[in-house]
Amino acid sequence: QVQLVESGGGLVQAGGSLRLSCAVSGRTINTYAMDWFRQAPGKEREFVAAISPGGGHTPYANSVKGRFTIARDNAKNTVYLQMNSLKPEDTAVYYCAIGRIVSTPDSPRVDYWGQGTQVTVSS
Repeated sequence: QVQLVESGGGLVQAGGSLRLSCAVSGRTINTYAMDWFRQAPGKEREFVAAISPGGGHTPYANSVKGRFTIARDNAKNTVYLQMNSLKPEDTAVYYCAIGRIVSTPDSPRVDYWGQGTQVTVSS
């Protein structure tokens, strides 16, 4: 079975940084797009970032552009989300996902989801 396990979440002060990791088992990720989504309490799940199989296409939500960076290490079967200059509004459960094509803000294209990791940014 395909499993995605996020790690790296936690509590951080505004302006700080976190690096989320998503380790995938049961599927080699090198030919798949990887995505990050997040969901804050009382809000719908929203697209954060995605990376194409080759790494050449990395769309970001406008709210995180310039602060977050998505990367992949196919040798480790892992995708990362480097989050800098964190804001309280970044507080959410962050989910990684894998799919055949990159997701977009309006069109998630996800085969499997991770369980999520909590990110809390204090002011």
